[in-house]
Amino acid sequence: MDDSKKIQLNFNLQKIICFVAIVFFLIKLITWYITSSLSIFSDAMESLINIISGFIGLWSLYISSLPKDQNHPYGHGKIEFISTAIEGLLIFIVGITIFINTFIRVKHHMHGVILSRLDYGIILMSFTGVINYFLGFLACKIGHKNGALTLVASGKHLQIDTYSTFGIVVGLILLNITKCIWIDPIISIIFSSVILYTGLKLLRNAAAGIMDESDKKLLKKLSFYLNEKRDDHWIDLHHLKVIKYGSALHVDCHLTVPWFFNIKEANQEVNKLTQLTKNEFGSKVELSVHLEACSKNHCMFCLNHSCEVRQNFFQKKILWTLNKTSYYKQD
Repeated sequence: MDDSKKIQLNFNLQKIICFVAIVFFLIKLITWYITSSLSIFSDAMESLINIISGFIGLWSLYISSLPKDQNHPYGHGKIEFISTAIEGLLIFIVGITIFINTFIRVKHHMHGVILSRLDYGIILMSFTGVINYFLGFLACKIGHKNGALTLVASGKHLQIDTYSTFGIVVGLILLNITKCIWIDPIISIIFSSVILYTGLKLLRNAAAGIMDESDKKLLKKLSFYLNEKRDDHWIDLHHLKVIKYGSALHVDCHLTVPWFFNIKEANQEVNKLTQLTKNEFGSKVELSVHLEACSKNHCMFCLNHSCEVRQNFFQKKILWTLNKTSYYKQD
């Protein structure tokens, strides 16, 4: 599948997510009106965030799909982190709002609350939970396949909503059996805490992306892969850094090659390194390689045993671990 078809598929799935979010928000509002359940109201407010974040994700997918231009030489992928930050902030605000409303209702009105039609609430909430989970699973699968981080985030958000919804369903079942109305606000408070945690986590991830925080897992994976596929002429690799631009990656590194290589030969090694990286991490990878010439100190771990100008005996192969290639120091 070419890039244009992938982009269109991502867009279409995100549109479905937006539509489903609107329908489920209305269903949950009606369910809350029927049952007067605080926990269902909490879930309905979370669905409102799903609508907003769904359209933000749609906008983000459009912007990030735009090609590089003079003003954005690294592309528009950073917009995905901004949209994630907006989504995280909205989720956090909703969590605070639900917590405050629950506290006010418990303090002033709880004794006059009559919960009804909980069986309808259980059925409707279960239905929305099942659909949300499968839609989230599909979004994650396609998002990972097409390299659409926004779609993956939407899918994970839907799956998290499913777990929360099923938690509410369990609470409603207990409430229906015990008739203890205090179970409802307790569930609402627990759910608001989950929402607050999710919002803070999204804000943290967005800040990490905007500030180009190193991805330790990605660097470790890249170091391990290059170590397995390294060429004998690649004497050393260090100062390895990766910057994320949405689904695109920019890789910086220093590569040590034989000192007697001319510019053409050294450039061929860079091209091999670039193609090797793209084979594993996709075509949206850009490499910036600083070439360095070897010295006699490198002979002790140089793998080019046919070298005719070796000045020291080979001693051992140095593995390109995370500790060796990047600025990270492993524990």
